[in-house]
Amino acid sequence: MKISGFTIARNVVRADYPIKEAVTSILPLCDEFVIAVGKSEDDTLAYIKSWNLDKIKIIETVWDDNLREGGRVLADETNKAMAACSPDSDWLFYIQADEVIHEKHLPSIKESMENNLGLTQIDGLLFDYLHFYGTYDYVGDSRRWYRNEVRVIKANQGIISWGDAMGFRNAKMQKLQVKHCKSEVYHYGWVKHPKHQQQKQKQFHRMWHNDTKMEKMVSKADEFDYSEIDSLKKFEGTAPKVMEQRVQSISWSFDFDLSKKNFSLKTAALYWLEKLTGWRLGEYKNFKEIK
Repeated sequence: MKISGFTIARNVVRADYPIKEAVTSILPLCDEFVIAVGKSEDDTLAYIKSWNLDKIKIIETVWDDNLREGGRVLADETNKAMAACSPDSDWLFYIQADEVIHEKHLPSIKESMENNLGLTQIDGLLFDYLHFYGTYDYVGDSRRWYRNEVRVIKANQGIISWGDAMGFRNAKMQKLQVKHCKSEVYHYGWVKHPKHQQQKQKQFHRMWHNDTKMEKMVSKADEFDYSEIDSLKKFEGTAPKVMEQRVQSISWSFDFDLSKKNFSLKTAALYWLEKLTGWRLGEYKNFKEIK
């Protein structure tokens, strides 16, 4: 069974993405790892080259500004990375630059790959998500956070990255049929120094909106305000080993009153319905889960 990992990168140094941690968290499962490095305004390319990891394969790209709105450029770049993976791979493992897999989940992911490789009705594997916010001590627990996404897909099936690169579609542009692999993705996109988070917001929204909308949507403040959040809960687990240095060297603080719920009456009702039943009313799913 051959496994290729892949991701995209651009200006990851400036916005302090944990991309090395992301890549190395799944590298033990991968026979190769493709990184499509877009032309950047910082030292992204030199930084990734400095890792000197044997399995890494770098392709240099230029992002198409004509695909700027709606995040389409992210899917376009992701498809370039996928196309550069070895044609004899069985599985492709996608990890974004702010996502990390805990080492405790690697055995179950590999087992799921082995168990589902020969099942033609299965296109990929589904993961749960933990969305960290502010610091490594809190995770989001409201409806604003997506609960699942596909991160492992079968190779050579005509599958493409779709939309803003959060999900995939098959050759007929249909949602993938997937199996849950009983594993989690630790999403750290909302854990950065407030200065870097503000820089990320500017960078991110440029891939979604034109300059006029950007002026209205992104604060001109130098630092991001983490206090404007609806609901959080305490993270009770352990950090992935690849993240330990970042966790130990955090240089900012953020405290949140866990009893505080900044909800409208309707959102509060939906929140407690989900907590009591596990059912998220009106949830959009970017896949078809096969039980």
